[in-house]
Amino acid sequence: MISTLSRKYSFDLVFDSQKVYRHILNAMSNPLRIVNISEYAEKLYGNHPNSAFLAIAYTLLDNEISFNTCGNDALAEEITLLTFAKHEQMELSDFVFMTGERHEVVRQDMKLVIDCAKCGTLSDPHKSATIIISDSAAPDCELTLYGPGIDGSATAHVSQTVKEAIELRDAQLYEYPQGIDMMFVTCDGDLLAIPRLVKKMQ
Repeated sequence: MISTLSRKYSFDLVFDSQKVYRHILNAMSNPLRIVNISEYAEKLYGNHPNSAFLAIAYTLLDNEISFNTCGNDALAEEITLLTFAKHEQMELSDFVFMTGERHEVVRQDMKLVIDCAKCGTLSDPHKSATIIISDSAAPDCELTLYGPGIDGSATAHVSQTVKEAIELRDAQLYEYPQGIDMMFVTCDGDLLAIPRLVKKMQ
């Protein structure tokens, strides 16, 4: 199986994973900063529609990590083959991948996913889920955030998907320091991250 897969992509498990990880860390440390992982995503099956998701999965998942793909069985199979991670129920998953092509599809699932996703505990807040959402909608909304990694507050134009996801997450009223991390990925490989303690300015 390994030799068969190796002929299908040129993504290097060590070096490319490190580079993708640094991009993700950069985005997480600097909310509203957009990074691009297309250079590495393209090494996974070329123009594959889920290449960016697969690059993230290859970087962050292993056989001790659980994930859910919101019913996308093809993506679940690909992630399992690449990472040997365990496909698990939504409420038990460390990572949740949402791949709706239209904003309406993603929006229908977002509340359910956010309601179900584990938010960590007071003693182990890091044991929370990361939700990774496909988002290629136009950045036609203004969003102001505050929290760790932001000096005072920061404002940027984002898509309706990003704005609604953050509003739905904040509506959960997690007890500090609980919460869920979020990443938004476009088909062009642009990645935006909003850590669990970063909130929308009212």
